[in-house]
Amino acid sequence: MTLSVHGGNDTGGPSIRTPITMANSYHLPPEPEKLDWSDPNHLIYTRNTGANQVALQRKLALMEGGEDALALASGVAALHAVYFTFLATGDHIIVSDTTYEATWKLWTQLLPRKYGIEATFVDITDLEAVRAAIRPTTKMITAEVIANPTTKVADVAALAGIAHEVGALLVIDSTFTPPPLYRPLAAGADLVIHSLTKYINGHGDAMGGAVIGAAELVSKVKAEAMVDVGGVISPFNAWLICRGSITLPLRLTQHQATALSLARLLESDDRIAYVAYPGLASHPQHELAARQLGGRGFGGMMAFALRGDPATQNRFVSHLRVITSAVSLGHDESLIVHVGTDGPRVAAYPEGFREYGHLRFSVGLEDADDLAADLHQALDRTFDGESTSAAAIFAG
Repeated sequence: MTLSVHGGNDTGGPSIRTPITMANSYHLPPEPEKLDWSDPNHLIYTRNTGANQVALQRKLALMEGGEDALALASGVAALHAVYFTFLATGDHIIVSDTTYEATWKLWTQLLPRKYGIEATFVDITDLEAVRAAIRPTTKMITAEVIANPTTKVADVAALAGIAHEVGALLVIDSTFTPPPLYRPLAAGADLVIHSLTKYINGHGDAMGGAVIGAAELVSKVKAEAMVDVGGVISPFNAWLICRGSITLPLRLTQHQATALSLARLLESDDRIAYVAYPGLASHPQHELAARQLGGRGFGGMMAFALRGDPATQNRFVSHLRVITSAVSLGHDESLIVHVGTDGPRVAAYPEGFREYGHLRFSVGLEDADDLAADLHQALDRTFDGESTSAAAIFAG
């Protein structure tokens, strides 16, 4: 918690908080001709780096236990920056078969076609399948700690061992598991990626992405994928995310406690087809999640579905009064989105996902009893036609 409060804070003046520096340019030294104009660690021009970006990067490195960090305009910008920097034509990457949609599109549509980089999708929980996918040209393995949206759990230490045996990098997206819940670098990951838009900001009002790891690797990403590509984070968003990150440990405690109670509640209801949450004993990687996350919790994300067709799932969402139907996750408010059974990624999903689709549920900071009441009334109305107002839920 102390790192979240004090990490990266550098006022340079009488204020006790880092101010917003809304400047495109900075004063040059007396002999500017001696400067490296593309230096991403010197305050010259905000596309290279900015004061608020530097403060955020310092905080992120401290929180994640890395030597250095890079903040970019979005989580997808961070993903692309790592791939762009470390992979080239003819290289090969192993990608988890369950992954964020933007990662899926990058490796099924864009990067192989544009740059000739080959990608193999594997069940990241099958370590023998990962080993079997290794080629002489394999330069990287990438996965999410808890996969979006199925909540499949990756064994980071085991994947690091496999990657490093062949001289490949292990890149881990830890958006669902921000520090202090988990620190993949300590388990052997080379680089950690976050969508700062989600839990680290936590308030649904600023977008950003981060790459964290050894200084040598991060400096390479800064030089090759930030300065001359231009996906830099804005000063205001960097400041907002720094502010939001202060309460991250406290928010995680609430997210996780409520998520576990709601997952158990949903699993006990016969109208629910399945619940995918690593904190449940029924989850296929529950023991791995418990060991890997060290008893600090299981995150605030789950997926579930009602017994019924897509119209049933949509009716349920339409009846929710406290939980908001919207994309994104990790906000202070609870968010839910219905995804059907169509699309190329679904083939790699578990049976329940393929049969019913899924509702991705980001559990927010509302009172747990209010969220439980909202789920109950929406289920009742979906199946029985009863109706409950939001005012009645809050009054209860």
